[in-house]
Amino acid sequence: MDRKDNKWVFIFLGPAVLFLLTFKIFPMLYAFVMSLERYELKSLGFIGFKNYAAVLKDPSFWQSLGNTVWYVAISVPCTIAFSLFLAELLNNKIKGQDFFRVTYFLPYITSLVAVAAIWKIFYNPGDTGLFNYIIRSFGGTNAKWLEEPRGIFQLLLDPKGRVLRGFFGGPSLALFSIMLMTSWKIAGYQVVILLAGLKNIPAELYEAARIDGAPRIKQFFNITMPLLSPSLYFLVTTSIIFSFQLFGPIYIMTGYESGGAPAGTTLVTAYYMYKKAFRDMELGYAAAMAFVMFLIILVITVVQRKYSEKKVVYQ
Repeated sequence: MDRKDNKWVFIFLGPAVLFLLTFKIFPMLYAFVMSLERYELKSLGFIGFKNYAAVLKDPSFWQSLGNTVWYVAISVPCTIAFSLFLAELLNNKIKGQDFFRVTYFLPYITSLVAVAAIWKIFYNPGDTGLFNYIIRSFGGTNAKWLEEPRGIFQLLLDPKGRVLRGFFGGPSLALFSIMLMTSWKIAGYQVVILLAGLKNIPAELYEAARIDGAPRIKQFFNITMPLLSPSLYFLVTTSIIFSFQLFGPIYIMTGYESGGAPAGTTLVTAYYMYKKAFRDMELGYAAAMAFVMFLIILVITVVQRKYSEKKVVYQ
């Protein structure tokens, strides 16, 4: 490559590199500097790693991390499983196939604010809530939904709360209600990814399996799952990362003043960072928390890659 070609490389890559440096790299470096300072709108002095030590000693941080872990552990696999089920149905030749594809994708492109606000109305704990109306129509009683701090495992398995308490009681019904909403919203996106992966699987493989007498369940686990593994790996990785960044639904469905209610059981790490930074004005502390979360996500991603790359089958 001669110098004339280098000129064009810089012309075309220059704006992208400048954008990356301005809006990605520099803010990250500046945030790291803030995390080493007592920073409240302006720097009040260098304090080293005291912010990091304070984060690790903060019980609210550990509570928010526990809530986030529950959200990731339940929401990610359940959403992907539900999306895979829908993708399998849509992969078959059925009447109105295009209509169903559009219908499932619509929630994903709908404004998160609008979706969360509507679902909050559905979750109304009184007689006006849609979900309570459905429950009552089957002879049940009203649920508190976004106002219930007890864990779903405690409600189902340990009603008296003598054994399953705290973290082991599972995510609160309030957090689980938010999981249902977010799963419903992003399922359409995952269906599109999985449906594209299913279309790439050669039909000859299924035909050969049918000739050999393999039942549908064996075809699914021996053909579909291995050849769909690249799409599943992509969705699992990105879903875990995005789940650790959950913010909007918590802000909208639990309220600005009581964000994280009830009793902090919906307080996730991203929302806790927001509270420390923009409500308590402890920007240095929030920056330190952000880098702690960055390291946690990085470790999870690296471990997942080491484990999953051996399982992924590329055609």
